[in-house]
Amino acid sequence: MIDLEDHEAGRKYDGYYKKDLKALQARLEKIQVAHAAHKRPAMVMLEGWDAAGKGGIIQRLTAEWDPRFYEVWPISSPTPPEKARHFLWRFWTKLPEAGDIAVFDRSWYGRVLVERVEGYASEAEWRRGYDEINAFEAQMIASGTSVIKLFVHVTQAEQDRRLKARLEEPWKHWKTGLEDYRNREKRGDYLTAMAEMFLRTDTVAAPWTVIDGNDKKSARIAALTHIADRLEADVPMKPPPLAADVAKAAKDAGII
Repeated sequence: MIDLEDHEAGRKYDGYYKKDLKALQARLEKIQVAHAAHKRPAMVMLEGWDAAGKGGIIQRLTAEWDPRFYEVWPISSPTPPEKARHFLWRFWTKLPEAGDIAVFDRSWYGRVLVERVEGYASEAEWRRGYDEINAFEAQMIASGTSVIKLFVHVTQAEQDRRLKARLEEPWKHWKTGLEDYRNREKRGDYLTAMAEMFLRTDTVAAPWTVIDGNDKKSARIAALTHIADRLEADVPMKPPPLAADVAKAAKDAGII
């Protein structure tokens, strides 16, 4: 059972943050190369509260990645054409190609979170959504795609502190809007929806990992470490051999 209250300590990072982050990013750079070289696709998905720090985690996750082999998908409200189709359709169109990593800032779990709480989906639709999501993720895994699911959690007090900071800093005004406050007022409803989401979709093949986001540095290191561990486990961490024809061409050119 996942209980979000177990992830609210907010302990300060006790290591050398810049040094440890740099080492993690160097590790993740090699992991991305391994996925590209071995044609292994992966999906990294982050859910969580508004102002929980998902964007900061993604920014540091991809800092040293080759942009040719990853895509970040910020998920917002579906467009009219997307609403006219099954709710998973817009995610099928964003699946990674062989060797690519797709990073989702919010995801298909909107069906059983925001669409449930805000009434955008009928009860029959969001209740059916659990099985549809589990089947979708199982299909991705069965086809050879790694699926990593993180939920970034912050307390109400910490969320309020960050929302206030966005109001006080003009260059952060763009990061906040009325939706932040509508969602805040329904925190209890969201907690209920989250509890059922974890209960119904925390599967053996695609488990949830909750990140305590109350300290940003600790959260970033924890999230990147988990992602690196999971991605590394699903791909051979061995560089492919140099192609014989390339080796011959280099030798003929006097390079080696």
